[in-house]
Amino acid sequence: MSRPNWRSLRLRLLGSLGLAALVVVGSTWVLHGLLLNQLARNFLADRLQQESELVVRRLGTDGPTVLSLPPDASPADTFHHFYLLRTDGRVYSTYDALESLPVERAAEGAQLVQWRDHRLLLWRTRFSLDGKPATLTVGEDFAGIERGLTRLHWWIGAAAVALLLLLVLLNLFAVNRALRPFGRLSRQLIELQRGERRRLDIKTVSELKAPIAQLNTLLDEHERRQQRSRESLANFSHAIRTPLTAVMQALRSKRALDETRRTRILERLDDIDEKLESELRHSRIAGQSTGQQHTGMAEVTSMLEMFRTLYPDRVFVLDDTSVVDFRMPLERQDGMEMLGIVLDNAGKWARQRIELTLLAAPCRLKLDDDGPGVPDAMLERLGQRGVRLDEQYHGHGLGLSILAQLAERYGGHVTYDRSRLGGLCVEITLAPF
Repeated sequence: MSRPNWRSLRLRLLGSLGLAALVVVGSTWVLHGLLLNQLARNFLADRLQQESELVVRRLGTDGPTVLSLPPDASPADTFHHFYLLRTDGRVYSTYDALESLPVERAAEGAQLVQWRDHRLLLWRTRFSLDGKPATLTVGEDFAGIERGLTRLHWWIGAAAVALLLLLVLLNLFAVNRALRPFGRLSRQLIELQRGERRRLDIKTVSELKAPIAQLNTLLDEHERRQQRSRESLANFSHAIRTPLTAVMQALRSKRALDETRRTRILERLDDIDEKLESELRHSRIAGQSTGQQHTGMAEVTSMLEMFRTLYPDRVFVLDDTSVVDFRMPLERQDGMEMLGIVLDNAGKWARQRIELTLLAAPCRLKLDDDGPGVPDAMLERLGQRGVRLDEQYHGHGLGLSILAQLAERYGGHVTYDRSRLGGLCVEITLAPF
């Protein structure tokens, strides 16, 4: 027999709700017993008080004879109340046995006493009879009432147990119904794993909308990266296929390799090596921390250190006017890729110095280099879609179309201008958080 899994949310909810129902029903039952007994005592005490006031008035006119009952009467035989009057050292009662009832010196009011085999509820009233102090005690046997209250209390307990079982069943129904969205989510995740769906259904309870939206964001991000990787791989394959084919044809030819042909083969191999190195740089730039929803100063510093290693003859400087707590509202991998594109282009075409400036309001990133720059007539073409960027002047457009797409995706834009250092100035403006 398998043991219950107490990590189950269903069992935890059922256990908590069941315990809460038990505490509420049990407390209500206990309070019912206490309050019912007290209510009965107060009700009877009020009735005894009214009876006492009536007897006191009759005593003033008829005397103690109003208390007389048959000599053999007892509390069990008394249909209504019994009376005990003490005045001027004499005792009058509805039957003789009551004369042994202990005298209480307490103030007037109700009192529950045990006398012989009886539990009596008494009401004492002090008054003046014929100018002399008197005490009238009116009582009633409370044992029968207590037995009736006890039976009623246990019947209420049986009803409480039935109510508790009903609450448990209702809790089970409510918990199972409330957890249905988790079952649908589990099935959707299985379908997602099988490739039967692309995104999760966000039409569910409000508590699950935020995590499902975040999962869908990660799924969309993964799909975009996968598509971009396919496109990048296709472009890279197309880029190296031509020089690779030329090298293979030259090597398969029976013609002897003269110096001219050897030089051309080396140029083709250098071209392939350059493209491989560029792709390796991009893979190093992207990193592994997909899902982090901002790019901060730590990532910027890391990128600068990496490019100082990649281009040891260039000087990468973070401008003094840059904000210390700079944060870009970009997913980390996208932010690293954007930084990598502009820093890689600057490192390739700068003569010596590259300056990075970070501004907070609005969120902007400026990169200036001292390279040859781009003619004003060609600045507007940088980053345009459908343009082979490696055909731009001195190659300053390499990867800039990807940069423009990434900035647009985050509600920003990229502008190009002449740099104060003499080369190209790239400025990225992003929408705030």
